[in-house]
Amino acid sequence: MALSGKLTKKQVDSLGPGRHGDGAGLYLVVDSSGARRWIVRVTVKGQKNRKGGPLRTDFGLGGAGVVTLHEARERALEYRRMAKNGLNPRFNAKVDMPTFEELARQVHIDRLPTWKNHKHGQQWVNTLRDYAFPKIGRMPVDSIGQPEVLMCLSPIWTAKHETARRLAQRIKTILDVAKSRGYREGENPVNAVQDAGVLPKVKAKVLHHNAMPWRDVPAFYAELECRTATAANALEFTILTACRTSEVLEMTWDEVDLDARLWTIPAGRMKGGVRHRVPLSDEMLRILTGMKALESKYVFEGQRRHRPLSNMSMLMLLRRMGRDGFTVHGFRSSFRDWASESAGAPREIAEAALAHTFGSEVERAYARSDLLEQRRELMHRWSEFLMRME
Repeated sequence: MALSGKLTKKQVDSLGPGRHGDGAGLYLVVDSSGARRWIVRVTVKGQKNRKGGPLRTDFGLGGAGVVTLHEARERALEYRRMAKNGLNPRFNAKVDMPTFEELARQVHIDRLPTWKNHKHGQQWVNTLRDYAFPKIGRMPVDSIGQPEVLMCLSPIWTAKHETARRLAQRIKTILDVAKSRGYREGENPVNAVQDAGVLPKVKAKVLHHNAMPWRDVPAFYAELECRTATAANALEFTILTACRTSEVLEMTWDEVDLDARLWTIPAGRMKGGVRHRVPLSDEMLRILTGMKALESKYVFEGQRRHRPLSNMSMLMLLRRMGRDGFTVHGFRSSFRDWASESAGAPREIAEAALAHTFGSEVERAYARSDLLEQRRELMHRWSEFLMRME
């Protein structure tokens, strides 16, 4: 006999944010991001909560993109029957083992609200789609071990090392989630593979000033954007503006004109002792808008109230992200190489963006303009390059 309820398949796909009841304790939960998942609320007969009342508890049944309306009703019915007989579904429900791809897509849906925009969420799952799903996507998530992880990583470990690093992190995340949900036991095989040293060591290509190669910066920037700490925002802004560490960390709100899309660094804070104007791109403004809520004198406030972030914070973040060979200052070199090799920017505009003096003393005497509008276009292109899809 077909199970029935209040919801229709069309509503499952179209309802807006909120909790929508199907009846008998089954709900479709739609997040503000559009992610959809099923939960069922049951009351376990004869069991009490900490306050002595009936034990009512919610159980996730999976994402609506993976679990159909009919399947959700069947699972909800099974849980209600257990609860009616005094059995807590948390300990007695039959585990329906998902495949790696099914769980990965559910993790992707669950984490959509944590990403700053849709593009970065899509990048996260696209890496798995291209390099993991074809090999292990159909495997039950409890059957994936070191050989399967190596099957995904080995073909691209040296040729596309940054992509392989991100792939390893994402596979590890999915298997950690699987363990937390009772699907797996023991050590995460990604950790075992990395600790065993079976993959060859890849020496990073380090530029002058320990700079990250400019072609690798967008991938690193995408990874950085998944972090929400102030140090991550400060590092994003430093990369976008190609400014020095001290210039960013000591930045105050009275230097910023959001309407004019301009940040003016006074001469006293500049290495060359000359005022420097920084044109603000859309991505820079997004970061500044997010920091405005802190209501501090400094844009990037540290742990101490109304004090700037520590000058070691961004470097330590680089180390925690496994980029020990690079420095924050090196991103200025990354920008300069990109401007020359990819953007084809005139030397005087690229040097002006870095607040460098250029030309002979006579040339500088006649250079009355700081080339702001030309630099505005260049920084817009740099932002677009950093935000590009893989």
